[in-house]
Amino acid sequence: MLYPMFMLVMITMVVMIITARARIAAVKEGSVQISYFSLMQGDAPPEFIVKSTRHFNNLFEVPTLFYAGGAVYLALDLTAQFSMLCAWAFVAMRLIHTVIHLGHNNALHRLIAFGLGNIAILFMWIGIVSAAS
Repeated sequence: MLYPMFMLVMITMVVMIITARARIAAVKEGSVQISYFSLMQGDAPPEFIVKSTRHFNNLFEVPTLFYAGGAVYLALDLTAQFSMLCAWAFVAMRLIHTVIHLGHNNALHRLIAFGLGNIAILFMWIGIVSAAS
């Protein structure tokens, strides 16, 4: 379980770097005032800054269920392959969701990846509870 958790941390770090670089570039080119980032208020920033910021924030929402499940899996020293498969499926869906959101941003494609990832989390937790019983 440690490896899928680490992979999601790496995805989060990559999105953080992408977001930071986009913000710095926007300030340098003058399309956003640095003061905007104090309270995220003022003139609307470029679309990519909004997308990457929202995506970065999203990586701290549903993934908390993944990290919590992973911690339980590790703490109980479980070896259930089903939960591990679900964990990797969740990470794969989050990666696909990231590529879609920061790329062509088709809402239907994003929704499918998001939904499949959430189903993987649900089944991961079911597997953890079943293995711990």
